Amino acid sequence: MDRVYLTPEGHDKLIKELETFKGPKRREIAAALAHARSLGDLSENAEYDAAKEALAENERRINELTDKLSRAELVHDTGVLRDTAHLGAKVRLRDLDSDCRITYSLVGPEESDPINDKISVVSPVGKALLGKKAGDEVVIDVPAGTLRYKVESVE
Repeated sequence: MDRVYLTPEGHDKLIKELETFKGPKRREIAAALAHARSLGDLSENAEYDAAKEALAENERRINELTDKLSRAELVHDTGVLRDTAHLGAKVRLRDLDSDCRITYSLVGPEESDPINDKISVVSPVGKALLGKKAGDEVVIDVPAGTLRYKVESVE
């Protein structure tokens, strides 16, 4: 099985999510099932069917998170060249076409959250940035066209 590379923050987030699914979410679904059962005939009880589906989805997510955490390998900054883009680094870029600046956090696929500027190292942009240093220019082909960046800093 493949390792799941996570930053310490990403690891903590998955643990908290698992605890939520195992605790409060399970109790909420159990209460919904009990209520649906109290309504009588289960053969035509839409609330019961919905609660059973929610329970199955909750258990699927618990199994998925448990599996990921069992294969997790935490990535720390120790032993990594600080001046090159790596998993866990923040990379400040300047778009050479628009002169806009953006900062991306390079994370594993499990932590990817593009809306919050956390991009996966397996995405086209993430792959292209790995190993780059301040001053490097990067040309990246993406489905929407070509991106041209200059790396301003790596933290």
